[in-house]
Amino acid sequence: MELDGKTIVIIGGTGGLGLSAARACAAAGARGLVVVGRDPDDARAARQSLGDVARELVADATDPATAPRAIDLALREFGGRLDALYHVAGGSGRRAGDGPLHEITDDGWDFTLNLNLRALFLSNRAAVRQFLKQGTGGSVLNMGSALGQWPSPRFFTTHAYAAAKSAAIGFTRSCAAYYAPQSIRFNLIVPALVETPMSQRAKGDETIMRFIQTKQPLDGGRIGRPEDLDAAVVFFLSDASRFATGQVLSVDGGWSVTEGQYPAGEASR
Repeated sequence: MELDGKTIVIIGGTGGLGLSAARACAAAGARGLVVVGRDPDDARAARQSLGDVARELVADATDPATAPRAIDLALREFGGRLDALYHVAGGSGRRAGDGPLHEITDDGWDFTLNLNLRALFLSNRAAVRQFLKQGTGGSVLNMGSALGQWPSPRFFTTHAYAAAKSAAIGFTRSCAAYYAPQSIRFNLIVPALVETPMSQRAKGDETIMRFIQTKQPLDGGRIGRPEDLDAAVVFFLSDASRFATGQVLSVDGGWSVTEGQYPAGEASR
């Protein structure tokens, strides 16, 4: 029961990677969970699946009021203390105008950084303010992406998204260095292609899936599953990682250490 007695807020916790993590946290003994998401139906379903250990908040992670509201809800419902925050919220800006640099629109750039970097900043700031107020220390875990460090130019060319995820690494490490004397830990987990709503474009493309078989060769060569990250999430949110901060952990099926083979004759996208 690695999280026995812990109160945790998960920004982006009502579906995909965040909901899988919430279930793992509940199974690991968390005292209380607040899961935040934008869709009311998803939030309600997440709460029902998690049971009495959870509360849901329907809100937008890019709203400055959202993370403080989530933390206040956690404090009211689960004993007046926050132990950890996991920021999962984010997504592709492709439909908003992200893409190769020469094609990115101004709106696409702003939308993508707002969704993936500003939202992370807002939640991390709210968490650290609460930890400092409590004087107890705590854990912040952020969500990165393989594309922030290991580009894949043929099939995954969204440069604003890559910039945001790369910036998340520097932000996380800088915060880790500054707040270590207060026992406030910042770490970041890095998946590659995982089966979530964001991955539907790639999942529906047979050529990309053949590439993934060689780019993510572990376990037979497959797309990741949300639960593949759960053990690492529980570790970083628990006291088992009390001596670890500023770490960037890839859970990516081998993406970061393999070339990947492009199917013959496929053009760049």
